[in-house]
Amino acid sequence: MRAWTWCLLALTLAGPLQAQAQQDVAPGAGTSASATASATAEAASYTAIDLDWRDASRERAVPVRLYWPARAAAGTAVPLVVFSHGLGGSRQGYSYLGRFWASQGYASLHVQHVGSDRQVWSGSVFGLIGRLQDAAKESEAVNRVQDMRFALDQLLASPRGAQIDAQRIVVAGHSYGATTSLLLAGARPPSAPGDLRDGRIKAAIIISAPPFYGQGAPAPILAGISIPTLHITATEDVIEVPGYRSAASDRLLVFDATGGGPDKMLAVFAGGSHSIFTDRSGTGGVALNPQVKAATRELTLAFLQSVFEGRREGLRDWPLRWREILARWTGPDA
Repeated sequence: MRAWTWCLLALTLAGPLQAQAQQDVAPGAGTSASATASATAEAASYTAIDLDWRDASRERAVPVRLYWPARAAAGTAVPLVVFSHGLGGSRQGYSYLGRFWASQGYASLHVQHVGSDRQVWSGSVFGLIGRLQDAAKESEAVNRVQDMRFALDQLLASPRGAQIDAQRIVVAGHSYGATTSLLLAGARPPSAPGDLRDGRIKAAIIISAPPFYGQGAPAPILAGISIPTLHITATEDVIEVPGYRSAASDRLLVFDATGGGPDKMLAVFAGGSHSIFTDRSGTGGVALNPQVKAATRELTLAFLQSVFEGRREGLRDWPLRWREILARWTGPDA
């Protein structure tokens, strides 16, 4: 097993110790009445469609969930976010992002990676380590990139594909999904099988990205990324398991090494946890968790509006609105 994917296994092992970081939670579960009402109102602005695709060339299933904006009238151009879940997740996860993006006019395609999805938690506990090791192999990291590419191909070839705006396609992901997103954006670990970049991707949202361990200095791996990137993490975005520790500063190393110049942005929330960015409602603090989710939704939208529409007011106002929970902001007006 390559060293740069071993770190992903360590991230996954943190799951059981952090209340299963990637576990899917139904919208509204464990939330306040007002939050549930808000989610109900939001539901009217999108349609969620589950599609069970299969890549025959790899004999691999590629299940997806598509959040489609209700206001996407025929003939209108629809921007698209293609999302990659963390290790142990599924297409149902990170719904708070998919629902929100669709409510704002962005289609959101959540791809499930069958070699590293929630099935790693199924079966005998005695086989768990083996399943996690298989999920963290370099071959699976490459398969995840191919899943994303295949899913994008399928959507663009579908009847809805004619509405997708080819100049506004974004990749996003959390944890292992952030690594997948970086590879699609242009990251090149020395041991990777060539360039995995997808030129159709115009921007990237990178949440809690682990570094490429064992691959040398991060700059040569990440400096070639030239598209706009938004990095999101927290001061307690830490993974600790027996014999392994990944500090929150690792996320900052990834940000610092990534190319992109002034179009590279970073938000660091104060406190939190590695799993606060999943659908789980209590991790990282019962009070802080919904605030971070709300702030993350707002920030990602402001980033996309800035990149694709030249609207900077959202990025200008965002750090002021969320200053009480923000530890660091590096943006165009920082």
